[in-house]
Amino acid sequence: MSATNEEMLGRSDANDLEAILAITNDDMDSILHAVKDNADAIFTWDYEKGARPKLNRLYEKAKTSMWNGETDLPWETEVDQEQVVLANAANSSGLDEGMDLTGTPFAKWTEKEWIQLGVESQNWTLSQFMHGEQGALLCTARIVETVPWIDAKYYAATQVMDEARHVEVFARYLDEKLSGHYPINAHLKMLLDDILGDSRWDMTYLGMQIMVEGLALAAFGFMHQMTTEPLLKQLLRYVMSDEARHVAFGVLSLKEYYTELTDAEMQDRVEFAFEAAVRMRDRFLQQEVWERMEVPVKDAVALVMADDGRKMFQNILFSKIVPNCKKLGLLDRNNGWLRGRFTELGVIGFEDWQDTSEEYVMLDEVAKDRATA
Repeated sequence: MSATNEEMLGRSDANDLEAILAITNDDMDSILHAVKDNADAIFTWDYEKGARPKLNRLYEKAKTSMWNGETDLPWETEVDQEQVVLANAANSSGLDEGMDLTGTPFAKWTEKEWIQLGVESQNWTLSQFMHGEQGALLCTARIVETVPWIDAKYYAATQVMDEARHVEVFARYLDEKLSGHYPINAHLKMLLDDILGDSRWDMTYLGMQIMVEGLALAAFGFMHQMTTEPLLKQLLRYVMSDEARHVAFGVLSLKEYYTELTDAEMQDRVEFAFEAAVRMRDRFLQQEVWERMEVPVKDAVALVMADDGRKMFQNILFSKIVPNCKKLGLLDRNNGWLRGRFTELGVIGFEDWQDTSEEYVMLDEVAKDRATA
C-alpha cells in the first residue's frame, strides 16, 4: 500500500503554497548541524577489481579527470556583479517583463531594486549549490562505507574528492566574487537530512546520485548556457563534467540492484523519489530572497509561480532525473506509480531524453578542452 502525501510530504496537497512556505530554516545562525548516522559500515573481502566493468571504466575515467580548483580556474577575473545581473538572463527574478504588476509589491520598484533582486538571487542560487555540494560530500563518504562492492567503493572515493573541490570553488566564488552567502534552504536541508538518515545504502545513491545530482546537472547546464561571466562559466563546465560521472555512477550501480527488489521494497524507492522531486522543486521558490528584499513572500511566490517562463525553468530541472528514473525501471514498477506522480508534476515529457549513463564521456572531453563557450 502506497503512502499518502500527508505521510510523505507533511501535507495533503503537494502544491499547497501556504504549507510549502511554512517550512523554514529555524537553525540559520548555527555553524554545525548533526544528522544521526543509522547505516552500517560494510567491509568486503572480495577485492576482485573489474567485476563490474562499467563501474571500473568510470573509476579509471575519474582518475584521469581530476582538476585543481586553485590553479585551473582564472581567479584573477574581475566580476562586477551588478553588470552580470544586467547582462545575464539567468539571473532574472522569474517575473516576466510583460506581466501586469499593478497592485503588487513590485509596482513601484526602480531599476535599483530590480538589480538588487538579481544580485540576491545569484547569491542565493550559488549558496544553495554550495550547500548541496556539501551534502553530496557527506553522502558520497557514506557510500564508500556502505556499498558492498569494491568497484563502487573505489569510484565513490574519487567522488568524495570531487565534491570537496566543488564545495571549495563555490565557496571561494561566493566569498571573493559575489556579495554574501545565504543559509541552506529549509526544503533542501530536509531532503539532505532524509537521505543521510536512511540506513539503506541504495537510498543514499537514489537520493543523492540520481535525484539531487541529477537536478544539479540540469541546473548547472542551464546556468552555464545563460551566464555571460567567464569565470563562472568555466567553473560550471568543470563541475558539470564531474556531476555527469556521479549521476552515471548512480545509474550503473542501482540498475542491477533494483531488478532484484520486491514490489514492497520498490514502493519505498518510488515514494522516496517523488518526495525528493517535490522537495527540490519547492526549494527553488527562493523564499529567503523575498524575505531579505522585504517583499511579502506569499505574494512574490504566487506571481513567480504564475509565470510561464519560470514554470518551464523549473520543469527543465527534471530533464536528467526523469530519464534516469526510467533507465532504473522506477517509472513503471508498481503499476506505474512514479509515472503517475511525475505526470502530475508536469515533468513526464522528459522520459525519453538522454539518460546520463554515457553522457559523462562527452562532458568530460569538453571540460578537458577548457571550453568557455
